[in-house]
Amino acid sequence: MGRVEKAECRESTMNGPEKSDGLVVPMKSPNDAGLPTKEVAEGRSPAKGNTGEQNALRTQSRIGAPSALDRVREAATKDRKKRFTALLHHVTIDRLRAAYLALQRKAAAGVDGVTWDEYGHDLEARLADLHARVHRGAYRAKPSRRVYIPKPDGRQRPLGIAALEDKIVQRAIVEVLNAIYEVDFVGFSYGFRPGRSQHHALDALAFAIMCKKVNWVLDADIRGFFDTIDHGWLVKFVEHRIGDKRIVRLIQRWLAAGVLEDGIWSNTDEGTPQGATISPLLANIYLHYVFDLWVQQWRRRGTRGEVIVVRYADDLVLGFQHESDVGRFRADLRRRFEQFGLELHRDKTRHLRFGTFAQERRRERGQGKPEVFDFLGFTHICGKTRAGKFLLVRHTSKHRMRTKLRSIREELMRRRHLPIPLQGKWVGAVVRGYFAYHAVPTNSQAMGSFRFEVTRAWLHALRRRSQRHRVNWQRMHALAERWLPAPSVLHPYPWDRFEDRTRGRSRVR
Repeated sequence: MGRVEKAECRESTMNGPEKSDGLVVPMKSPNDAGLPTKEVAEGRSPAKGNTGEQNALRTQSRIGAPSALDRVREAATKDRKKRFTALLHHVTIDRLRAAYLALQRKAAAGVDGVTWDEYGHDLEARLADLHARVHRGAYRAKPSRRVYIPKPDGRQRPLGIAALEDKIVQRAIVEVLNAIYEVDFVGFSYGFRPGRSQHHALDALAFAIMCKKVNWVLDADIRGFFDTIDHGWLVKFVEHRIGDKRIVRLIQRWLAAGVLEDGIWSNTDEGTPQGATISPLLANIYLHYVFDLWVQQWRRRGTRGEVIVVRYADDLVLGFQHESDVGRFRADLRRRFEQFGLELHRDKTRHLRFGTFAQERRRERGQGKPEVFDFLGFTHICGKTRAGKFLLVRHTSKHRMRTKLRSIREELMRRRHLPIPLQGKWVGAVVRGYFAYHAVPTNSQAMGSFRFEVTRAWLHALRRRSQRHRVNWQRMHALAERWLPAPSVLHPYPWDRFEDRTRGRSRVR
């Protein structure tokens, strides 16, 4: 389906602007219990060749066929209420070795100071000892080392760096638990799941806005989510599916291990450390029970119109056909979160008119251009094609671009005395990595601006090598042509890729 046809698809599926006739618009029932998981925005069918499960996890070690986990996955698919009482035996030495090899080689060390290379010396003996301690109950989790990284808004985000052995065991446990939870998790959940990425979430949202009945968008933000997860509720949620007390005790030990900052240990009564290997899965489990299952029931309780949901970890975006549904949902969601120790950020949670008719409706009310919202590093804007039809435009978020440019400037100043070819290789790799994520259609101008600012930052660093610099803009343009990739669109239109990925079987077409 081409670009113009996609815009027409969006218009043809709309019933026009909101109506006050009181009619209830029929809506599909997504992710029915007992059926293979489907996308709310997609209506996605399982991938070809899967027998009732979605995104079957392949072992990272690729040691043959993971028959044991396949049987776990098959049992989880057949019985959605089954509790698994024997799982720890799946944590084998081979799985621990695969977990070790999958870790980042140059990642920062935890509180014990052990690096990946150091642990690799006499690896087999270390893994055998770790395996034995885990299975006889002698393994003890170490506290996380607290560090801070800058956020796009200028604040500091706390991260917890786990010890290397904790990372290994956590990664192995995650692989085992994913065999169960990838069956349970709903289609509109994208964050930190095997076979899913940020662009999959962005594609689903773009497809929904273009081709479904979306007139309003709710951009929801959970205040300090990773720091406010209630341990008691989390363990209860895990025990819905996991009856192996040894696995549950391991999770409890990681949660209670605490953090070490400036040599001072502090207890963690709530929350899970951002940066720990187990944290994304635990966060998904928590929101699966607190939000995902609840929002499915909420949509079936007689909303006036259609509702779409896209969630990437704790980033939530919902689309509504009618504003009255937005108000009711927001109030109900706030009460729901309060029951489980979560809170909507009052300043960052907002709803706005968005979609095909947003420009016309706001113009009629003298309100100017439609508002925009950010999701996963992109600002989403109501635009138009050359033919005057609605088009979802996505630009790189200004906060994200400023943060990235600031870090590049600082690093270029540190590297300014290196030979220019070494600088060029580094900065070229950085720009290519940036384009690999941000080079989407409608974002060409922002990519060109980014490349220009990087070139200017590089010129500034080269001129600071000495007081008698000989670098002018003419030479700088030549260096940029030599080392920096030209901005070009690397991603297809999201609705085209979405259709390819779902093999044309989406029910929303």
